[in-house]
Amino acid sequence: MKVDVRDNNVDQALRALKKKLQREGVFREMKARRAYEKPSERRARQKQEAIRRSRKLARKQAQREGLVPGPKRKIRPGAPRPGAPSTGASANGAAGAPRPASATSQY
Repeated sequence: MKVDVRDNNVDQALRALKKKLQREGVFREMKARRAYEKPSERRARQKQEAIRRSRKLARKQAQREGLVPGPKRKIRPGAPRPGAPSTGASANGAAGAPRPASATSQY
């Protein structure tokens, strides 16, 4: 694996190397090889991983078809919400336009 160091920026090169190793699955394999895994344990683990993968694919497929709602989106503070009324000019005229008599409070 090769990573170029540009302008003596070693930190950036290390980050790039770490990202490449992560994508290749080197860290996962190193963790798995720390101790011996019996063939029966390996089969059980692979079976569980396959079940987890198939459930995830089924969940994503159901979300695409609209059968299951998708994950909730995080609301950023200060960001406009979809479907919320705009804060600018009101829908029935410019901001500061007089309200109809029925909308004003008498109390």
